[in-house]
Parts: sequence; C-alpha cells; structure tokens
Amino acid sequence: MTPELDSLARQIIRSAEGASRYLVALAGPPGAGKSYRSALLCEAINQLLPGQAGLVPMDGYHFDNAMLGKQQLPIKGAPHTFDVDGLRSALERIRQAQHPVAVPVFDRPLDLARAGGRLITLEQRIVIVEGNYLLLDRSPWRELRPLFDWTLFLDVDDEILVDRLIQRWLEMGQDHAGALERTHCKDMLNAQLVKRCSLPPDQRWH
Repeated sequence: MTPELDSLARQIIRSAEGASRYLVALAGPPGAGKSYRSALLCEAINQLLPGQAGLVPMDGYHFDNAMLGKQQLPIKGAPHTFDVDGLRSALERIRQAQHPVAVPVFDRPLDLARAGGRLITLEQRIVIVEGNYLLLDRSPWRELRPLFDWTLFLDVDDEILVDRLIQRWLEMGQDHAGALERTHCKDMLNAQLVKRCSLPPDQRWH
C-alpha cells in the first residue's frame, strides 16, 4: 500500500466512524483508472477494517447494446446510455442498510453488464461507488450527489488518457485505426464532458 493510498483509506475510515453506511463517490473521465484505483482503495480499507468495504461500479448500469441500437444512440458511454434511475434506486437501498443489495457488474471483454454480479452486504458499511458521471452537474445525474457522504475526483492529463484509451482498445482487439477512432470520437468526448461539467469534489486525486 502506498502512503497516499493508506492516507486516503484512513481518512475515509475516520469520516465513516459511527456510520451504519458511508458512501464514497470516486468519479473521473474514461481512462483515469477509476476501476483500478477504487479496487485498491477498497482493498486498503479492508486491510484496516476487514470485510467492511464494498465496491459498486457505475458501468454495471449501462444499457445493453441491443437497446442502444434500437434507440440509435451512437456514443456508447455517454451520460444518456446509462440507467441512472436504476443506479439511484440501488444506492438508496444501500444507504438504508436494511438488506444486502445485489448490483450489476460490467464485463468489459464481453461488452455487457452481468445482472446481480456483486452483493453489497450489511457488513460492508463503507461503500465506494466509481464511475464517470457520478458528479455530473446535469439532471438526472446531479440528483445522485446527496446520496454520497464524500466525493473524490481523479485528475489525469488528456495526453495520458489518450494513450491509455488507445491501448485499452488495442487490447480488446481493435486495429490501430479503430482504436484511434473510438478514443477520439467516443471516449475523449465523454472525458471532456466529465472534466468540464462535474460538480466540485470534496477532494481531488492527481
């Protein structure tokens, strides 16, 4: 565990002291490393408080490709291609801390969400929610903000995002031209929206 990660984990634990459920939003643009860093943060908290941290990925609430095709939505990953109401309902149930809550998980290689892919148990009183638009200052996304006790935003330079996203698409089987097209005509459009139009976080993670 790095000193920075240890510090963040301990900060969250202190803030969550005495709470039956404490929700942390970790937002940032595509390619910022949200999935990787949220998993590391969750693990760091569990090292200090075994079994008390859980993770909810926003990508599990992506509409299926078949539905996107029917609605002719060309930019997959844009804000309107997610089931925001479903995410909000799940977060409200998680906050209530009355029953375990099953959440979907996005399978990137298969490019689809698996329903009930993860269970948030009552023991997991600190829940990290990660995703691009958790702090987006547009309805219906801004209505999620009151559900979070603390918010964190991953700041990454555009040049690094582009390199990471191109590499991601190459690893998923795209040729170089396809990786460039998806990066610049899809992912980076969403990235600029996240950077320009997100609500101020409680803390930035550079």
